[in-house]
Amino acid sequence: MSPPTPVSIVMGGTSGVGLATARLLASVGHRVIATGRTLTRVADLSIAGLTFSAVDARNAEAVRAFYRATGPFQHLVVALSGAKGAGPFAALPLADLREGFDTKFFPQVQVAQLALGTLRAGGSITFVSAISARRPRPGLAGLAAINGAIEAMVPALAQELRPTRVNAVSPGVIDTPWWDWMAAADKAAAFQQYGAAAPVGRVGRPEEVADAIRFLITNEFVTGSVIECDGGLRLS
Repeated sequence: MSPPTPVSIVMGGTSGVGLATARLLASVGHRVIATGRTLTRVADLSIAGLTFSAVDARNAEAVRAFYRATGPFQHLVVALSGAKGAGPFAALPLADLREGFDTKFFPQVQVAQLALGTLRAGGSITFVSAISARRPRPGLAGLAAINGAIEAMVPALAQELRPTRVNAVSPGVIDTPWWDWMAAADKAAAFQQYGAAAPVGRVGRPEEVADAIRFLITNEFVTGSVIECDGGLRLS
């Protein structure tokens, strides 16, 4: 008898790293449910093994209802992102920093906490943080606080929630729609600068971060770890 098909949920799975992860897990035999506040950014909703669901991760009741409807599952990937919190500390609006926590840190914590009722023991939770927690730079203290708070929880949760495994991936600069707030020429210049600073000589692709997440899901001997997937940019 073949083992049952693993069920994985990717919160924030309609764009960028989350979508790449959902596609990769579906391609290796998982039944995947990817969520986003809307589904308008998903070009192809007919991917084998992958279904999409509109869920606002900031709405606790909506998340509870989603988990009830989904039922038991083995793996949770929390790829929810945010953009607020950067800027020189002396002039950083605290409202922006609070919004940064409200759009990334608290939603990630909330969807993980609410999943515990239907996440099968011995499965996994994988958070997605960012390089700002590990590459100190002027103007990034706020983002470092948000992503550092996520990473700081990982070792404690790995012990508290065992045998469920808890890990995180810390991506570097990745070519995703997160950067679309910049003009095309400015984005190209930024990618060139970041790529030149990274030992691998380029920025990353969302599929490369997805592969790091897949490793954490499938390797049952890894927990309490934060894997850097940044092309070595943190070293520069």
